[in-house]
Amino acid sequence: MRGGIDLGGTKIQAVVVDARHRIRGQARLPTPRDGGPPAVASRMAEALRAAGENAQLRPGTLSAVGVGSPGEIEPGGIVGQARNLPDWDGSFALGPTLSREVGAPVVVGNDVQVATAAEFKLGAGKPYRSILGVFWGTGVGGGLVLDGHDWTGRGAAAEIGHVCIKVDGARCTCGRKGCMEAYAGRASMEARARRLAAKGDKTRLFEIAEKRGRDRLTAGIWWRAAQHGDQMALDLLDRAVEALGAGVASACNVIDPEAVVIGGGLGVRFGEEYVRRIEHAMMPHLFTSDRPPAIHPASLGDLGGALGASLLAAQADGRGRRRAPAA
Repeated sequence: MRGGIDLGGTKIQAVVVDARHRIRGQARLPTPRDGGPPAVASRMAEALRAAGENAQLRPGTLSAVGVGSPGEIEPGGIVGQARNLPDWDGSFALGPTLSREVGAPVVVGNDVQVATAAEFKLGAGKPYRSILGVFWGTGVGGGLVLDGHDWTGRGAAAEIGHVCIKVDGARCTCGRKGCMEAYAGRASMEARARRLAAKGDKTRLFEIAEKRGRDRLTAGIWWRAAQHGDQMALDLLDRAVEALGAGVASACNVIDPEAVVIGGGLGVRFGEEYVRRIEHAMMPHLFTSDRPPAIHPASLGDLGGALGASLLAAQADGRGRRRAPAA
């Protein structure tokens, strides 16, 4: 039995899987809003313990734990540049800290890369040898599997959210201007919605959030607002789709993958309809528009990141390899 934890800007998803990648237990908890990295690590351990209880496992019986985390992953399980996590300034030894809390070896990888590897091995990417994963959520993350192997470059490959789609454009959370994430990331969309509402523009986004006891505009709130025909929500979603189309097409022009798999909180919630809209928005920007890559929604849903992390855990117990297995 191995554990997998998907660390996101709004939620922490933990799973316990067996040797055949079947989920035996799972748990989801909100990501803490304050307390910084130590609070996040403690909440991750809490989620994993709850998943273990759900799987009816005795404490301390997991062979290893994998973690998919935002940010730059440094050797030894150090996580830096995780700007979509609360109060995460500088670098933090997430792997060693979590290992002490859960009593098992911990391997840390980039959240979107491990989710992409899971889609490659277990999900929508199985028919292909090369895929680009695009995970549309709090930010916009990317992952690459090229010719059957994970591709992480020097540690920061596939940061597709920071493809520049407009010179001197909107300010991104990374501090730069014009990044795709500044237009399509859920956090940036929420920030713009708040600015527009403060100017008097009408929206039900915050009313829906209040009714559901949320202080952030989650993917579900954006979806419900869109279903109610909320014009601000629809306009910001249109803006995000256009940004995704330009940015994903630009990435495809560089690496020419066989397929693109679109997941993440917003990607999963809005599903097939919006995947097809993103595909349509890509076409004007694709160099090889006569033979575009296949575009698929992520088939593993919200559990893809945690499943990918559990695959990563195989490294820690001596049964895995760093590259993604061939389909």
